Amino acid sequence: MPSTDVINQIGLSHYLVLSAALFTMGFLGVLMRRNVLVMMMCIELMLNAVNLTFIAFSKFSGRIDGQIMVFFVMTIAAAEAAVGLAIIVSIFKRYREVNIRFFEHLKG
Repeated sequence: MPSTDVINQIGLSHYLVLSAALFTMGFLGVLMRRNVLVMMMCIELMLNAVNLTFIAFSKFSGRIDGQIMVFFVMTIAAAEAAVGLAIIVSIFKRYREVNIRFFEHLKG
C-alpha cells in the first residue's frame, strides 16, 4: 500500500498528462480502425479522458462544477452508445458484417 506522501505528490499535471494520453489513444483508434465497434470504444475512451480532466480540475479547484459536467458527459455517452449500437445492429442485419464503409449506404 503506497504511503500518503506518494499520493499527495500527484499533482494536476499528472492527471492532465494521463488524460491527454488516453484521449490521444482514443483519437488514433477512431482514425485508424475500420471496425465500428472498436471505433465506438475509442470514442468512449476519449469521453472518459475528458471526464478525468473535469474531475482533476474539480478536485484541484475545490469546486463541484467539474463533477456536474461529468454527469452530463456520461449521459451523452450512454445515449451515443445506445444509438450507435442500434445503427450497428441494423447494418449487421442487412450486410452480415460491420464495417465503416457500410455506413455510406445510410445516406438518404
